Amino acid sequence: KGQIEDRRVKMVSAGLEILGLSLCVFGSLLVMVACGLPMWKVTAFIEANIVVAQTIWDGLWMSCVVQSTGQMQCKVHDSVLALSHDLQAARALTIISSVLGVLGLMVVIAGAQCTNCIRAEYVKARVVNAGGIIYIISGLFVLVPLCWMANNIISDFYNPQVPSSKKREIGAALYIGWAATALLLIGGTLLCCSCPSSGNSGYSVKYAPTKRASQNGDYDKRNYV
Repeated sequence: KGQIEDRRVKMVSAGLEILGLSLCVFGSLLVMVACGLPMWKVTAFIEANIVVAQTIWDGLWMSCVVQSTGQMQCKVHDSVLALSHDLQAARALTIISSVLGVLGLMVVIAGAQCTNCIRAEYVKARVVNAGGIIYIISGLFVLVPLCWMANNIISDFYNPQVPSSKKREIGAALYIGWAATALLLIGGTLLCCSCPSSGNSGYSVKYAPTKRASQNGDYDKRNYV
């Protein structure tokens, strides 16, 4: 009965690991996509004239101008120090989050149930838990610049001192980043729920005491009882 229960725990733990790792990997990919997209800040159309000649996208690495004809011209930011503080923080934290995503993937694979990199079941579970914590930290690193930039965009939008031409709206990259954060937090939590089995192995070995011989060299008859 104990072995059957132990197998059930392993199956549940393996299922949580696969689901959690899938969510975290997909979330890390979305973080990388959001980091590369230029649509973090988008031009706000708040004027009466609905005919707009161009749309401006502001990203972490470049700014793009999309003409009404469909042509798009992008320019890479010349200086990092010339960027606003929220863009600088978003650059650094999204890169750190992406690196942590790759690191968490290697840690979880090393301790997964389907790999033999680590033999001890208890150590394997703790390694997977560590990978889940890394993914949670990765999600928090993405959440901070997203909320900071969204707060600045909303504040500038409702600030009457900011001219209409400089007001921006929340771009698609921020929504992708929030989705990535949710996947990383949920997946990391599932990985942290991975628990070790009740014992180091599924079989308990018990050794019988050594049979002692009698004085005349024959085995004692009590050994056969």
